[in-house]
Amino acid sequence: MTQPHATHATRDADGTPAGQDPQGTTPAHVPPADLRAALTAELGGAARAWLDQALEEAAGRPGAHGPLSIWELRLAEAGRRCGAAHADAARVLILHAARADLEALTRVYHQGTADERRAVLHALPHLVPGPDARPLVEDALRTNDTRLVSAAVGPYSARHLDAHAWRHAVLKCLFTGVSLDHVADLPRRARGDGELARMLGDYADERTAAGRPVPEDLHRVQALIRSEPAPSTPATDDPHGPHGKES
Repeated sequence: MTQPHATHATRDADGTPAGQDPQGTTPAHVPPADLRAALTAELGGAARAWLDQALEEAAGRPGAHGPLSIWELRLAEAGRRCGAAHADAARVLILHAARADLEALTRVYHQGTADERRAVLHALPHLVPGPDARPLVEDALRTNDTRLVSAAVGPYSARHLDAHAWRHAVLKCLFTGVSLDHVADLPRRARGDGELARMLGDYADERTAAGRPVPEDLHRVQALIRSEPAPSTPATDDPHGPHGKES
């Protein structure tokens, strides 16, 4: 699926436009059925045929068969077959079709290329219902690869990182120049977090003392921390009445 273009003029530390792959548009946020439909609509004939075959093979022979399963070979081919703009989505679909369990995802993550590791991180919310894959996220957050960091702060992290680890993930984005647009569920998790406010304040003070600019994203999170939850709208406020019809 073609990755969305940025709406900002600045760029992340990895050189991609700031805000590219914001939450809600990466393969981690899109249900696999919708992801496949969108990707199929954008691929050319040869790439679409390759993807259909790769998904059929993965679904027909899930798990590991021998030293390397057929679907793992397809992961390695995805960029060449589908193009760089579509490779993340294709790899996530292959992992989903193969019903890759935590053992398989861990193997792909540790033995694969950076692109394959990124795909594993995007696939986690579709394949791992509980917190057992946290070590993969934590490993990605220890790197300085901004593409891995941006993938690591998606919906899986929002659900399963504890408060301490999540705060450090936010700081990691600021340290490495990854746009906080990538951080899933940022407003909810940041709201009222006094410890995060303290950490951000310390970081801002360090930057200022060193004569370095404070990232605009830092001020944005500080504002989110101070924000109040949006009030719920009573059903009676519906202009079409309680049954969805005009009164």
